[in-house]
Amino acid sequence: MRKRISLLAAGALVVLGAAITPAHAADPVFTLAGPAGIGLRPHPGKSGEPQKASVEFRIVNDSTKTFDRPSTFTIDLGALKGVADVALAKGREKDCTLTAVAVTCKRWGLWTGESTVVKLDLSAAAGSKVGATADLTLTGTAEGATFEAATTKVRVGGPDLVLDRARLKAEQKPGDRQNLSIVFANEGTDPVNGVVLEIRTTHGIDLVEQYDNCSYSEDSTAGRPWNTGWSTVQCLLEGEYEPGALYGVDGSLTLKAAPHAFMDGLTYAVYAAGEQPKAAAKNRAFAAGNKLAAAKQAPKAAARSGRQAPDLDPWNNIQEFDFTTRNTADLVATGVSLTGKAGDTVDVELGFRNNGPAWVADLRHGDAVARTDIVIPAGARVTKVPAGCKGVAADGGDREQALGAPRYFCSTGHVVGEKETVAYPFQLKIEKAVTDSKGSITVGREKPRGTTGQPWDPNHGNDTATLVINAKGTGPNPTPSGTTTASPTPTGSATATATVTPSTTATGTGVTTNSGGLASTGSSAQAIALGGAVLLAVGGGLFVAFRRKAGGHA
Repeated sequence: MRKRISLLAAGALVVLGAAITPAHAADPVFTLAGPAGIGLRPHPGKSGEPQKASVEFRIVNDSTKTFDRPSTFTIDLGALKGVADVALAKGREKDCTLTAVAVTCKRWGLWTGESTVVKLDLSAAAGSKVGATADLTLTGTAEGATFEAATTKVRVGGPDLVLDRARLKAEQKPGDRQNLSIVFANEGTDPVNGVVLEIRTTHGIDLVEQYDNCSYSEDSTAGRPWNTGWSTVQCLLEGEYEPGALYGVDGSLTLKAAPHAFMDGLTYAVYAAGEQPKAAAKNRAFAAGNKLAAAKQAPKAAARSGRQAPDLDPWNNIQEFDFTTRNTADLVATGVSLTGKAGDTVDVELGFRNNGPAWVADLRHGDAVARTDIVIPAGARVTKVPAGCKGVAADGGDREQALGAPRYFCSTGHVVGEKETVAYPFQLKIEKAVTDSKGSITVGREKPRGTTGQPWDPNHGNDTATLVINAKGTGPNPTPSGTTTASPTPTGSATATATVTPSTTATGTGVTTNSGGLASTGSSAQAIALGGAVLLAVGGGLFVAFRRKAGGHA
């Protein structure tokens, strides 16, 4: 009996020991990524050099930590024999080695985020047949890690939609209309079953017609269509589009310059159905009872050399255009009048409004459209600074501390809509009651240590307004009051008034506050990726000029 008890006790200790043994964390799992497929131009035989196409494989480290052990990545090239030839892209030779049978890459650590493992140049092998395929698979190994492989299907030949450039007038005035003619060809080796026509316009350009086989969406938030500046139309053109054939869209597509148009852009593209970019979340269909379609126009010689892509060249699927509309935008500083006594604190919104009629945007770089220069009245100290604002010295020079600065520079986002109010929520403490203590609010474009008038603003007389505390004839309210009244003046610069008392806060401009953050401007502070668009200065205005490579027909 004693022996049995001892054995039971020993078993219990074993179980207990297993329970208290610390578990090792699971090895990290890294995802390898690459394109789903890539098409190669058929080999030209003895008539020239084969055209190259690039494929890039990447690794995704979603962890917040760097993986600090060596890793090896391998691509077996055996399946490509007789289908495609492989070369390392320039600049990658030191990271990887290439032999006749494999590509091998070494990494001594994996940073967080996404990074390139290898980039390869592929071309159709001599003697390869149109339609020949092979899988290109990247695998990885490392002690203490697992890698999910990535496979790209390589194919010789494929469709190639090529879009012509429409003849459009760049200079216009509000209300002008012009037709967008869409002509495209399939210059590849394979037919396309269904084509999606995508038209994207900035806020100042409207597409007049609507069709029941098109979806319409705005890249906007909170009902502000200027927030990112773009609207998207995607139309499914059903049918089979043959290699070597030319097609034209059968239906009116009219572009109209809106009353608020200024410097605007247009992109239009054709994609094989299913390969089009994902449209914005707010998507609607319009049932007009008629469909947009495409009709064959004339025979076309097949596959032009010198192009590449899954389709075989995505760069010649898209065209871009820019418009300059004869218009202006009037930025008006909003004046504010406050009353209070020493020790009072007030929440006040300082900024400006755009009286239009035009919207203004820097859609390429995402730079600020305007700067607001705010001079704080004597006797008041800023105790809360909104996002988008920085404290500076009285002369506009740099200052380390944001709180308590005598002057502030506040920058907008990259878009200011027509009739939009831009307000920066400050908090001020009246440390000393000073009669008729004046500061200022000035709006314009950025310059060293201040602002200057925007060249597209026709009225610089209202660029500056007064920020005053205890103006002559006013004084602190003798009774506690938490209310605020805004009284715009009949002149170009609006003035809001507020009365504050101890332990009471008030909002002083009558414009909207974005709780706790950047001014409620209705515009995004993030840049829009606009392909190859370039922002130029033209006649003092902001000009969206597109510079992406684009193909077309002679």
